[in-house]
Amino acid sequence: MNGKYGSLFNWLSLCVLGGFLIMAVTATKISPHDPNVQDLLMRFKPPFWLSGSEDGYWLGTDNMGRDLLSRIIYGSQVSILVGVAAVVISGVLGTIIGLLSGFYSALDHLMMRIADIQLAFPTILLALAIVAVIGGGLNNLIIVLGITGWVPYARVIRSEVLSIRSSDFVVAAQTIGVSDFRLLFRHILPNIFSPVITIATFQVASAIIAESSLSFLGLGVPVSVPSWGNMLNQGQLYMESAWWISVFPGLSIMLIVLAINILGDIWRDKLNPKAKGR
Repeated sequence: MNGKYGSLFNWLSLCVLGGFLIMAVTATKISPHDPNVQDLLMRFKPPFWLSGSEDGYWLGTDNMGRDLLSRIIYGSQVSILVGVAAVVISGVLGTIIGLLSGFYSALDHLMMRIADIQLAFPTILLALAIVAVIGGGLNNLIIVLGITGWVPYARVIRSEVLSIRSSDFVVAAQTIGVSDFRLLFRHILPNIFSPVITIATFQVASAIIAESSLSFLGLGVPVSVPSWGNMLNQGQLYMESAWWISVFPGLSIMLIVLAINILGDIWRDKLNPKAKGR
């Protein structure tokens, strides 16, 4: 994304993502109310610019009288935690499998067939099936999204390893007796790590959408935990009378995912020499 407008979008995306990160880290300090405190007398209060709003409830309240702004602030913690933690698990798992598959021909066929089988199932449906079996919860959700997201890393890393395992520096290292473990993780991995960063950036956005989708379906984090997916679920019945209950969490998901994807494009262009000058 080049030019004046490209730079503007880049800076806006950085500001949006930075704002959500700050919001998640400082949630306990900046949240105006406890996100779980219910007050039935304050149900369905609209945002501050509409008539009938209540002072101190800037984005209104939900069907249980809970402050919507506070719940969105705390919901950012869940989305960012799930996105980052799931990507760490899938990134580590996929990188190791990709390294081993690309380096050892005997293992390559088995691992790539497993990858092909997993790709035959849409990721969200596979995650949905696993969560339905083992149960929801934050920890289970992170693990499920982590173990279902390894394939893109493995396939890209495998391809990179195949392209450089016959390079002079690899042959020289093998000649002087460097162990396979040291060769893979000290010599080969640093030379092919750029695609991992690019994939991880986009996968964070995918994990946030997956968490929101599963929570919306009631299979993600518990309903007692403020999350954007839970808020969408709770607000779907009141779209006509209290649209803000669903609209603001939906906007939050859209903004953070859009910001991450735009920044992912920046990383891809910077780390890929062929993309420069386009």
